[in-house]
Order: sequence, then C-alpha cells, then structure tokens
Amino acid sequence: MRTKLILFILLLTPVHFLLSAKGKTISKVVLDAGHGGKDIGAQGAFSKEKDITLGVTMKLGKIFADSLKSVQVVYTRTTDSYPTLQDRHEIANQANADLFIAIHVNSTPFTYTRVLEGYKTVKRHHKNVKQPIYRQIRHHETKRSGVETYVLGLRRNGQKESAIGEYSDNVSGESGLLNENDPQTAIIIAQYAQTFLSKSISLGGKIQEQFGKQGRPDLGVKQMDLEVLAGSAMPGVLVEVGFITNVEEETYLNSEKGQQEVALAIFKGIRAYKADLEK
Repeated sequence: MRTKLILFILLLTPVHFLLSAKGKTISKVVLDAGHGGKDIGAQGAFSKEKDITLGVTMKLGKIFADSLKSVQVVYTRTTDSYPTLQDRHEIANQANADLFIAIHVNSTPFTYTRVLEGYKTVKRHHKNVKQPIYRQIRHHETKRSGVETYVLGLRRNGQKESAIGEYSDNVSGESGLLNENDPQTAIIIAQYAQTFLSKSISLGGKIQEQFGKQGRPDLGVKQMDLEVLAGSAMPGVLVEVGFITNVEEETYLNSEKGQQEVALAIFKGIRAYKADLEK
C-alpha cells in the first residue's frame, strides 16, 4: 500500500519540481523534540515522552556533528521548554531549512476492566436485596511495539501551501520568483506542496527501512493531519520511535543504547535520502 501511494504521487508530480524544490542536496535540518515543559506528552510506567524525545534529538544532533559536518542542525528546543507549534514552524522557516524532523513517542489508549469488590444490601420493593459493588481499573499497558513515520495529511494541505507562499523565496531559491499577482502562482505553489509530500514519503520510507534493519517492527509510513508538519515550507516527517506504554519499549527508549540506536536509524535514513537527491 505504501509503495502504491508513493508511485501515485510521483506520477502526478512534474519532474522539474521534484528536482528543483529545495535544491538537490540537504544542507540544513531542523530537529524538533516533541512536547516539552508543561506539555509532557504521553506517559509511561516511569517516564515522560518529552524527556525521551529530547534525549533522542540531542543524540541525533551529535551524530550529525560527528559524521556529517556538511549538514547544519537547527533545534526547536534543547532544554525542557515548550515552543508552541507555531514557534516550531517559524524556527524552521526562518532557518530556511531543507528538512523538518519531528521526534515523538507513541502510546495506546486506556482500557478498563471491572472488578467485583463485594455487595451491599439495599431496599427494593420493601425487600432487602444484595447489590454488587464494582471497581473500575484503568490499564495503559500494551504489547504493541514498533516504529511508524507520519507525513502530512491532505486536509492540511492548504496550510502547507500558505507557508510555501509566505516563504516562496526560500522554496524557489530566487527572490520574487513566485509573484502573488500572477494567476499561475497558485498552481506552482500546489506543485511545490505535492513535491514536498512525495519527498516526505521517500524520506519516511528510508527512515523506516533503517529501523527494520535494526530489528524493530516497521509499522510503515502514514498520513495524518498534523499541525507540526503543516506550517513549514519544506518536506517533513514525524517519527514515532516506539510505544511508551509498552514496558519493554519504554525501558529501551530510556536507555542510552536505545536512544543512540534510534538516533542512528533516523540519521541513516536522512543520509540515504540525501544521497539519492545528489545522484
């Protein structure tokens, strides 16, 4: 299904836009550690999403600094702070970045079981009857595991196009190339948005492939109408690096080894995507 989606988008997208949009290489990447500060994100048995995302993000930035010095890293946060989603867009757009990478941790919904605790006697129709007493127990643990990557859903495409129009100089690489008074500008912006989506899918696939090579379950590349991806005038993905509600994965994601391996998989995926652009 994922391959069919990629091919469908590629067939619709003009070749010259695929080659030109944001250039033929990657020189600047924005790394966005999800949540932060008062927004803790998902919560596991002993940890918070905001701490895991920051740990992975900082390790990923260090890998770039050590292994791919030609790529500049821009962070949306490096401490336990909370930039708004609009702040994160603005950081990426002002930096004129080539990619936006958001790092998050997955979770599953609560489930409930009802436990019989005893009985109480109540009057009903002038008779004493026993009425059961139940207590509801909330569960948040799951056996589900693995990694999935999201690209922007189509319902937020208008917001993406607005960002492209606002930062058209960044996108085209030439000042004034997109003239808002030209009727064809809307068509050109739509083509850029389509190109960014196809590139995001390609990047997501390469990141997922690297996680698969590590032996992590590959849950695929999916589309979702995510605000954090909609306001940036560039390709972008959101990587859910595991399930905090799975105790084994939570332990792994809080370990130095786990965070380093997660960061390395994302790095290798970006590097492979960069190499394809430069062919």
